[in-house]
Amino acid sequence: MYDILINTLSHENWSRGAQYGTQLAGLLQASVTGAYVYPSPLYATPSFSTPELIEAVLETCRTLEASALAAERPFIDWANGMGIEHAAWVVGQGNLPDALVQIACWHDLLVLERNPGWAWSSPSDLASLILSVGLPCIVVPPQPVLTVALSRVAIAWNGASEAIRAVHAALPLLQRADEVLLLRGAPKDTFQEVTWKPPFDIDAYLKRHGVRARSQDLLTNEHGAGEALLEQSDRFHADLLVMGAYGHSRFSEWALGGATRDVLSNARLPVLFRH
Repeated sequence: MYDILINTLSHENWSRGAQYGTQLAGLLQASVTGAYVYPSPLYATPSFSTPELIEAVLETCRTLEASALAAERPFIDWANGMGIEHAAWVVGQGNLPDALVQIACWHDLLVLERNPGWAWSSPSDLASLILSVGLPCIVVPPQPVLTVALSRVAIAWNGASEAIRAVHAALPLLQRADEVLLLRGAPKDTFQEVTWKPPFDIDAYLKRHGVRARSQDLLTNEHGAGEALLEQSDRFHADLLVMGAYGHSRFSEWALGGATRDVLSNARLPVLFRH
């Protein structure tokens, strides 16, 4: 059983991320968990507060929690109505990245949504989640995904460890695809202290797992890689793009690589990222 976790932006209606994740679960015959996380009152209370203000903040949190918990039955009924046999709804209080790191431990895939109008949905916020949560993450674009499908899947490939992890994580999805396009960029040598002979063979790996892919070279430099990936994915009419997420922590903030940042900010199709 494949377990999909959805970070729901609202408990009052089901946004694009929830709809995509639930329909994807239907395709994969997977379970789905809708997770709604709201901040602790400690984050919402000003440093200098009166007892009345503190009580008002606590009451607001209690009301929000009760409303979110009441969404359990509607969410499960909605998911069941979309053909999902195993659906769950959980409510968490705390810092969202910490909460997702915890609940990710018993899930296989996290669905996020890019929506600048909501907290933790801007490209920079999504980057911190993708690079820290420890799960492959599908980011759903702001544009509506009219048909949730896995017929045509594109892979961003440069031989780096992040790309290998992304392909490995995406195997259950790739194995359902009718066509897979391997977009080959300039090789990225990340195994500087270890040399393997023979080196990892992506074509043999995919073939061994029942995935037959055709290759296409990306004729661009590193600075144009993100734009080229999106352009070729669009020409291929891809339902999904699979790519490694390149980044590192710098001064307590996550800094993304150029191609990852461009795709995360501008993609008009769902993208599976794996750090």
